[in-house]
Order: sequence, then C-alpha cells, then structure tokens
Amino acid sequence: MSDWLIPYLVFNGNCEEAVNFYQASLGGESQILHFSDAPPNPAFPVPDHLKNLVLHAELRKDGHVIRFSDTFPNTPYNAGNNISFSLEFDTQEATKAMFEALSTDGQVEMELQETFFSPLYGKFTDKFGMMWQVSCKAK
Repeated sequence: MSDWLIPYLVFNGNCEEAVNFYQASLGGESQILHFSDAPPNPAFPVPDHLKNLVLHAELRKDGHVIRFSDTFPNTPYNAGNNISFSLEFDTQEATKAMFEALSTDGQVEMELQETFFSPLYGKFTDKFGMMWQVSCKAK
C-alpha cells in the first residue's frame, strides 16, 4: 500500500488549458509532457494532429501533487461525477478567494455559506467538469 494518494484527472483534448487554469488558481509549479515529447512507439503511433495533446502533467505545491493527461488517442472519454476535490482554508478570505477563482465560468451547486461543520462552505463544478468543495476550518 502506498503512502501517497495522487489524484489523476483525464481530459478530452483541453488538458493543457486545464493545467494552466488550475495553476493560476491554486499556485504551485507545473510540468507538461506532450505526446510529441515521448519516444516513438510503433505499437501506438500518435497522429501528427494529436501530438500537442498532454501525455502527462503535474501540478505541485507544498508537497501536494495533482496529475493530469488528455485521454490517449482512440480511447473513449467519459466525464463523470465520481471525484471531487476538497480544499480547506484557515480564513474566510482565503476560502472566498479560492471559491471565486475556481468557480469562474463553472456551475455553482451551493453558494458559500455557513454550515453546521464550517463557518464557510460551498460546492461547484468548474468549467472543465471537475467537482470541488471549498471550506473554512471550523474554529
């Protein structure tokens, strides 16, 4: 069993845009490897028009990692609602700022509000279809 749980998000051709969006919102440093960066594999040739898709990317901040890729060419892509990210902050100001940044152009399911478990909590799906929960630590 591993000591690390690293979320891996798969996109359908817009992965690099998503990585750049998440880096701008969350901070940290990203690395992106495109299909064109990999050595040729005759068993899995990549057509020229797909070589700029993301083979693998990482966003790292404060010891945390999120990994990303575009779906492999000719592989079915299914967007789902079976994963969400939960972000927790020490202050209401930081909670509000992150909610506003990541929910831009997305669909808010629950506006930021006080709940029985948090002084400020909200839920949304971002513009890439990823689900998020943002909360302020209870004091």
